[in-house]
Amino acid sequence: MATFLRGSILHFLRDPGAEPDPAAWEYFDDGCLKIVDGRVAALGPAPDILKARTPQDTLHDHSGKLILPGFVDTHVHYAQVDVIASYGRQLLDWLNDYTFPAERAFADPEHGRRIAKLFLDTLLRHGTTTAAVYPTVHKQSVDAFFEEAERRNLRMVCGKILMDRNSPDYLRDDVAGAERDCRDLIERWHGKARLGYALTPRFAPTSSPEQLAMIGRLYAETPGLWMQTHLAENLDEIAWVKQLFPEARSYLDVYDRFGLLGPRSVFAHCIHLDEADRARFVASNSAMSFCPTSNLFIGSGFFDLEAARRLGVRVGLATDVGGGTSYSMLQTLAEAYKVLMTHGQRLNAWRGLWLATLGGAECLSLDGKIGNFTAGKEADCVVLDLAATPVLDRRMQVAKTLEERLFALMILGDDRVAAKTYILGE
Repeated sequence: MATFLRGSILHFLRDPGAEPDPAAWEYFDDGCLKIVDGRVAALGPAPDILKARTPQDTLHDHSGKLILPGFVDTHVHYAQVDVIASYGRQLLDWLNDYTFPAERAFADPEHGRRIAKLFLDTLLRHGTTTAAVYPTVHKQSVDAFFEEAERRNLRMVCGKILMDRNSPDYLRDDVAGAERDCRDLIERWHGKARLGYALTPRFAPTSSPEQLAMIGRLYAETPGLWMQTHLAENLDEIAWVKQLFPEARSYLDVYDRFGLLGPRSVFAHCIHLDEADRARFVASNSAMSFCPTSNLFIGSGFFDLEAARRLGVRVGLATDVGGGTSYSMLQTLAEAYKVLMTHGQRLNAWRGLWLATLGGAECLSLDGKIGNFTAGKEADCVVLDLAATPVLDRRMQVAKTLEERLFALMILGDDRVAAKTYILGE
């Protein structure tokens, strides 16, 4: 039996670019997606695809709505659900005043399960189907997250935060204990169902050289692991890193010296980089997460999208909740547009929606499985109601082109637009 989804369908084959290339996407005004066993079997004009429908097949008719691949959030903290919209701190104060106290509660497994449920249900309500997620230093916070993600059959990446210095005693691990925890969690969760494990040093200042060396060894010896961390977010943070690692050429070089760069390495923020750093991203095929709402909210600075894409660096979009201020990838795109406009760059609707879908999948090295509707991909998607609010509805009525409608969606859309989210066609 097959499932058919009918509606206006848009997906991307590659980055459309700053000057959009129409060959980079496919759009079907009256399209249909055929899904068999949770994977895309066919895509095309609805009259053509529906010819193959049998009486046993299921049709979900979303005519008048837009179907996109599920959104991919490349950097978000599930343990910071309770600190979103906390007032007035820059990065280092934010961690001490809000983040660390909130993460302490995850020593209680039941708290972790409760927040994991809320977090994942919130992502799905916003149309986000895949994310690279930060828990806490507690092993049980990882178990809680993966248990709930597996229950929903989601493709997710997560891994225990690693911190053995410059953090509160109640959140600090040690090298040997952290390695034991990671090995146990990797064995239990990595590659199970649709789950992947990420080695997750919070950031260089909270890991000793010995812990970073241990992480590098694990990364090298275990095929398919991810590595995720923070990089060059804040000027005070960068100065601190220089004090702690005076032998390193740059903040990125700290991670490089311990073998933490590579095709499955994802670095959040990447604001204050020089050309040598960007060249190392290219040479190592590491990826960047663009976190516009948290960069604005915490006052960290502005990401240079054009510099990254000009060099071919993989970039994904990220909400970075709780420093970020919305779970909505559409609202995050609206802020990304403003950040880039402030610095003489433009984010057209095509590239924006690519960033939130296939671009995010490429950033996480998951584009062989998700991110668009090519045959064989896992059928995660979101159905968007372009008349979800009176303002958006009116804007759609007067828009003259598809590009104009998509741009209005990118600027005015939020969780109310996400009418339905499908996981593997369900």
